[in-house]
Amino acid sequence: MTEKFELYECEICGNLVEVIKTGNGELVCCGKPMQLLTAHTETEMKGEYHLPVHTKDEFGNEYIQVGREFHPMSEEHHIDFIQMISQDGMTAQIKFLKVGDTPKIKTIQNYGDYIAREHCNIHGLWSNLITRNKV
Repeated sequence: MTEKFELYECEICGNLVEVIKTGNGELVCCGKPMQLLTAHTETEMKGEYHLPVHTKDEFGNEYIQVGREFHPMSEEHHIDFIQMISQDGMTAQIKFLKVGDTPKIKTIQNYGDYIAREHCNIHGLWSNLITRNKV
């Protein structure tokens, strides 16, 4: 059974699918079952620049950016999207990125604590719990 917000990837063509409504069926692409992606976390980071982090600018605007120093956004190595998901799973925000973009998203909702995640075309899915009272 699938779970809301799970991401599945086709190992053949690279399709990436997010579950919006759960079901009992198997997700299949190119004639094969799709693979569930498991997010890397801060404990696996080891100096990497993939972890989504919360930042504020001088005006108090809040953002999620990929890495304390921005992740590269080249054709060969880039972030596909950044997503925020409320802990209750009732609200989500996503920004799709293209090569050359700055890998950050302005937070436009007050989520309280939330999950921030991003997908790197080489290193896969990364996730971080953002605790608002620590921001």
